[in-house]
Amino acid sequence: MFPAPFTYHRATSVSEALSLLQQHADTGKVLAGGHSLLPIMKLRLAQPEHIIDISGIDELRSISFGADSVTIGALVTHRELATNNELAEAVPLIQQMARVVGDQQVRNLGTIGGALAHADPAADYPAGMLALDVTVLATGPNGDREIPIVEFFQGFLTTALEPDELLTGIRIPTLPAGAGSAYEKLPNPASGYATVGVAAVAVKADDGSIADLRVGITGASDVAWRATVVEEALKGTSPDEAAIKAAAAQATDGVEMLDDKHGPADYRARVTRNLVRRAIARAIA
Repeated sequence: MFPAPFTYHRATSVSEALSLLQQHADTGKVLAGGHSLLPIMKLRLAQPEHIIDISGIDELRSISFGADSVTIGALVTHRELATNNELAEAVPLIQQMARVVGDQQVRNLGTIGGALAHADPAADYPAGMLALDVTVLATGPNGDREIPIVEFFQGFLTTALEPDELLTGIRIPTLPAGAGSAYEKLPNPASGYATVGVAAVAVKADDGSIADLRVGITGASDVAWRATVVEEALKGTSPDEAAIKAAAAQATDGVEMLDDKHGPADYRARVTRNLVRRAIARAIA
């Protein structure tokens, strides 16, 4: 199926992209890698009158390593994230997720900024972004803005970005010594999307107990979330397998699970609890 007619604009700088966004805030969509936007346009689920292509903005393609954080530009592709050795050393969880995004074609062209701005509830990155406690970097007509990741995902395909703002990158705090991470995923066999995906980051104290724990969950509900009840149950403890299982059993408490052709709600809940248990155990190990 073909998309509805639209006017194509190619921005070569952030300022030009922002100008186009202001002109077409109500009728325009940003195109980065295109693997999120183009399929829904072909299905006529989205019919923007203007497409603003930002793929030529080179300043959004960098990865920089600071003393206390790593900054990733919005146009860095999944393939770059999956193959960058320095990034794998600094933030291994990013590489774990990037390697299981879609297929090779998607990884070659799709971008982390596009994936986050699209906010598909079955995408891989939201779980890891929550577990890593990243900050989303955005630029708009009023200047730069930093959005804590816990405030970014607001609902189905909905984020905290304003219509005239551009997601320019993410900043990831450097993990302390004694930190471990893991991503566990039950992929949809047809699309590769996460039927359920769970990311965990655990930091051990000198005595072996858990000094900090963050667990992000995607795919199971219409928006990704932090399993804070699980985190609090295990912080400060030296958990064994039974303790981790007991804490993971609370992961879906109070959460409305998706119920669709890819899996009924009770199935997704069981899978979520099991993957939370496995992700935490791997992160601790």
